[in-house]
Amino acid sequence: MAVVVQQSLWDGVIERTKLAQERGSDPLLWAIHLSSSLNSAGIPLPSTELANLLVSHICWSNNVPIAWKFLEKALVMKIVPPMLVLALLSNSVIPKRRFHPAAYRLYLELLKRHIFSFVSLINCPNNEKIIKSIDEVLHLSQKFGLPMSEPGLLIVGFIFSTVWQLLDASLDDDGLLELTAEKKSWWPIATQDMDIDGHGGHDSFSEKRTERHEGMCKRNTVMAIELIAELFKHKVTSRILYLARRNMCSHWGPFIQHLWLLAAKSSGLRNSKNITREGLLQLTSDTRKVLSRECKTSSQKQFHAVIASGSLASSASQFHGTSDSALWLPFDVFLEDTMDGSQVASTSAVEVLTGLIKALQAMNQTTWHDAFLGLWIASLRLVQRERDPSEGPVPRLDTCLCLLLSVSILAILNVIDEEETALNNDGECSATSQRDERHVSGKRRKELVSSLQQLGDYEGLLTPPLSVTSVANQAAAKAMAFLSGATIGNGYLDGTSLNDMPVNCSGNMRHLIVEACIARNLLDTSVYLWPGYVKGRTNQIPRSVSGQMLGWSSLMKGSPLTPHLVNVLVSTPASSLAEIEKIYEIAINGTNEEKISAATVLCGASLIRGWNIQEHTVFFITKLLSPPVPADYSASESHLISYAPFLNVLLLGISSIDCLQIFSLHGLVPQLAGALMPICEVFGSWAPMVPWTLITEEEISSHVVFSNAFTLLLKLWRFDRPPLDHVMGDVAPVGSHLTPEHLLLVRNSQLASYAKTSKNQHKSKRMSRFSNPSSLEPIFMDSFPKLKTWHRQHQECIASTLSALEHGSAVHQIVDGLLNMMFRKVNRGGQPPAATTSGSSNSAGSATEDVSLRLKLPAWDILEAVPFVIDAALTACAHGRLFPRELVTGLKELADFLPASMATIVSYLSAEVTRGIWKPAFMNGTDWPSPAANFAMAEQQIKKILAGTGVDVPSLAEGGSCPATLPFPLAALISLTITYKLDRAAERVLFLIGPALITLAEGCPWPCLPIMASLWAQKVKRWSDFLIFSASRAAFHHNSDAVHQLLRSCFTATLGLNSSPIWSNGGVGALLGHGFGSHFSGGISPVAPGILYLRVHRSVRNVMFMTEEIVVLLMHTVKDIASCGLPAEKMDKLRKTKYGMKYGQVSLASAMKRVKLAATIGASLVWVTGGLSLVQSLIRETLPSWFISGPRSELEGGESDGLVAMLRGYALAYFAVLSGTFAWGVDSGSAASMRRPKILGNHLEFLASALDGKVALGCDTATWQAYLSGFVSLMVGCTPMWMQEVNVEVVKRVARGLKQWNEEELALALLGISGVGAMGAAAELIIESEF
Repeated sequence: MAVVVQQSLWDGVIERTKLAQERGSDPLLWAIHLSSSLNSAGIPLPSTELANLLVSHICWSNNVPIAWKFLEKALVMKIVPPMLVLALLSNSVIPKRRFHPAAYRLYLELLKRHIFSFVSLINCPNNEKIIKSIDEVLHLSQKFGLPMSEPGLLIVGFIFSTVWQLLDASLDDDGLLELTAEKKSWWPIATQDMDIDGHGGHDSFSEKRTERHEGMCKRNTVMAIELIAELFKHKVTSRILYLARRNMCSHWGPFIQHLWLLAAKSSGLRNSKNITREGLLQLTSDTRKVLSRECKTSSQKQFHAVIASGSLASSASQFHGTSDSALWLPFDVFLEDTMDGSQVASTSAVEVLTGLIKALQAMNQTTWHDAFLGLWIASLRLVQRERDPSEGPVPRLDTCLCLLLSVSILAILNVIDEEETALNNDGECSATSQRDERHVSGKRRKELVSSLQQLGDYEGLLTPPLSVTSVANQAAAKAMAFLSGATIGNGYLDGTSLNDMPVNCSGNMRHLIVEACIARNLLDTSVYLWPGYVKGRTNQIPRSVSGQMLGWSSLMKGSPLTPHLVNVLVSTPASSLAEIEKIYEIAINGTNEEKISAATVLCGASLIRGWNIQEHTVFFITKLLSPPVPADYSASESHLISYAPFLNVLLLGISSIDCLQIFSLHGLVPQLAGALMPICEVFGSWAPMVPWTLITEEEISSHVVFSNAFTLLLKLWRFDRPPLDHVMGDVAPVGSHLTPEHLLLVRNSQLASYAKTSKNQHKSKRMSRFSNPSSLEPIFMDSFPKLKTWHRQHQECIASTLSALEHGSAVHQIVDGLLNMMFRKVNRGGQPPAATTSGSSNSAGSATEDVSLRLKLPAWDILEAVPFVIDAALTACAHGRLFPRELVTGLKELADFLPASMATIVSYLSAEVTRGIWKPAFMNGTDWPSPAANFAMAEQQIKKILAGTGVDVPSLAEGGSCPATLPFPLAALISLTITYKLDRAAERVLFLIGPALITLAEGCPWPCLPIMASLWAQKVKRWSDFLIFSASRAAFHHNSDAVHQLLRSCFTATLGLNSSPIWSNGGVGALLGHGFGSHFSGGISPVAPGILYLRVHRSVRNVMFMTEEIVVLLMHTVKDIASCGLPAEKMDKLRKTKYGMKYGQVSLASAMKRVKLAATIGASLVWVTGGLSLVQSLIRETLPSWFISGPRSELEGGESDGLVAMLRGYALAYFAVLSGTFAWGVDSGSAASMRRPKILGNHLEFLASALDGKVALGCDTATWQAYLSGFVSLMVGCTPMWMQEVNVEVVKRVARGLKQWNEEELALALLGISGVGAMGAAAELIIESEF
């Protein structure tokens, strides 16, 4: 019945409309009467039914002017939904625009007048019905794949579709639509055939194909194009279109391609008097910011201005203070921290540095030119700090050069490849791509070139270290030879002496950087033409440079690997991938002798200084450690046994500290661990009955191969950590998670990732043809039962005392055999030490003669017995049955017999120290070595180092006349280490012991570590400064206040807030200085606080303490910045002067800049101290707690609280976001970014709850407001991808809170970057803010 009534009502409306049309009634009176009658009938207005009725009435039986006037008045009187009417008209009129140009013109006029009627849709009580009707007409949800469930989403889809329809209609009118990739429109805009004669009697427009008709069509095209421009220009619709551009990339790509085609070839656009091609492109350019935040206060303006300041253009000779170069300080901190040889990372430094480059470029909002230049300067500063280092056991220069010439360049290559891959991918639409960039092969590549050109202005940083001067000269000579037209062999003028060159080739570090970039196809030889790049007259270079055909060019020409050629190749790095591939092929397919020679070459200079191919070299070595099973192999034992001499060469070749560091920097540690574990498993299970004879006639056994592999494997994780580290603090120390299981998990993850991305062209073009890993199969500890058993026993020995050994067991017999071997020279009328058993042992010296035969056992069996051997030896010495020297000699015998046993010796003695059950050992020079000769000097030097960095630790008492004592197991371990001679074999052992020994000694009471340093300084005097500097770590392990003081010195030095003349300039120079070394006569020179902190932060026992300390120090520093470092009383006097206000106004920008630098220091220190876990703890726990509890009482007070409070908020905002970018990156390119949504979501939930009043805050209101606005502004401007991962409802709550603060622009910007889910809310906010 209701349906019948409704139909009758609408039939009446049609009849009334026709009657009014025939009578020529006033459209306004018609609309008023119609509105009244519909209201009386209970029809909700605006009515969707009436809209459909009126449009269908016009199209096309009543296409007369008065009918269009009736429709227009219905829109004015709001009895029909404007957007629905326009949608209906677009479907009906646009396809018929060629036949009804007047109707199309009227449609465009209505569009201009009523397309902005958004409020009526949002506020309409029946908007759900209207939304559904519009969607049914335009099929928006189907076309865009979005649920049109809210007014804002519908409005975005409607505006976007309307502009797109006008665009395609205009292209079609100009005959350009067929030039698009799709050859047709996505929308029903194509002109449709129709029977004109059937409607001629009702068409008062005389729409026949006349000249006037064609003229109107052309004018309509111009009007449509001008309307497109107007919609892009209008404040509301331009912002709505921005939302479509940002969140509907797959659709925006084809749309913008159509628009570029229109701009390039449209005659209608050329005929327009109101819009030009350039104007249209400017309006639609990605560079046009339509959601930029309008700052309402001067402090907010200063904050945004300072955030965007990071250019290095005017700082060529300035490296200090708050200059722009200091904003790239995180590069310096990261590179210097990476130099720590005691820390092996499972993540590639290339990957980390790639993320850091992108993070700092985004946060500083600078060009890529400045980002690249900042990295070059930081890397060169690192090299300069190592020009004259203090000599020690850990070489550092090669690691520095690897960071500069390999890691940094690979990171920049990743950044450039990322852009060029996106630009060259036709199917991808990037929200940040620009039309101009699509016509070039990478804007970032151009900015790399400009950064290297400007690098020539930094002559003070370009002087090469003495050891690479000849290589730099060769690089310069290559450029000179190229310009002169001379023929050269390869990148290093193979076989040519520079002494033969007729001119002086003064090369520098820029020449090396450029050559490394050329080798990786980042540059071409046109760089040789740069002004000033080549110094000297190239016409003096001979036309050809002939050599003796020795070296790599000889190898490439087919010369055999003679001993002489091998020596040359070992000492000369390969300069190209083809050369290193050639030697790798020989290592695979050559004879046994050739394979060993090739392995020797791979582990030579190409590994250490083959910067152009270093990542390939480490990969090849890792791959060679997992040789495949020969096709004809049929023996029962593992095929690895037959490779013993070959594997041993590789193991020895990469065992040095600097080699392992290079593997770490390139991220190969997990894969190296996966290659070493099978070797350890096989050779550790093989009895050393038949040795292998090497080319040098030296014999090696399975024990030797096992020990070399096992000690190398142990260096890959901190096996030596004492039990104390597992119970102190809230989280495990950084690096302690590097267990064998963890390394295998990372290795499996890397290979799984490789399997997915190996076909990616932008990476495969840089890969070798041998880049496939030996195996993509995952491996686990269960695959190595012997290794797993040892590791479990190792952990048990650390955690608890040994259980009694069963008498007569196999282990007991091995223990007795080892004890007899170790102490066979002890002859004081008694027996050597015996194992502790459940019964008595009667093993005597009669077995000594066949002890070597009895110990021809697999290494795993021997290692199982070692803890019991050490326990028996310690017990015997403690009870006087052994002299200390005999104990140490015996331990040395054990380590010499099976070098792998040194790992168990270290871990067992470390555990015994922490158990504290042994009496102390008196280091008196009789029983144990005495440190007295230089101990007092060592203590004084340690205090001098600490005092020089602003650290005062009163608890460091002088040794005086008190006898020096050490825990008995520690005394044994130190005494054992100083028995070694300093040769290559001892280096491998000391590298294994060293980090464990320092860690153990620093955890013992003062002055154990200085005693150890003194003893070693007596043995190796040239290491004295290095050892004393290392010993200063102990002060920070025991005293948290010392850590606080050192951190404070880092802040004050960098900001130039300290009165010390050394630090008065501030900046990177004050933070990191010249490195460490005796650069002045009279002992150790002052050490910069940053250098000391980066060497000691791993000694801090409670890592969680660091975030709170850094936050507190940041707040203190902000207060000091606000007072310009002056005491409170001087600031009071300054404020009372007539220049006080002026001073404050002028200094606001400077204060903001220094606040940004202070936050940068804080974020850098948090990141290097605790990595991802500490940053996440900062954002998840520390900052919310600080805001809730409020600052400490000592931070309060003073008239400047308002300014200080505001600056603190901005400082914390920058500190938090920058820390997040370090840990997670600005995009989703790293594995760590997967943890970002949860942590960031929790933090935004806290912000939203505080805005909603659900969380009571204890901090100053100005601090909170500055933090919130700064935090959101930074995410909007610097890390927009973050917000697309957060729950949309939380984002909307934050936006509502910002709106209540009258921060509509910021709220809108936040919603605009938060993905499709927030697009509707963003559109509604745009409309509400303007209407």
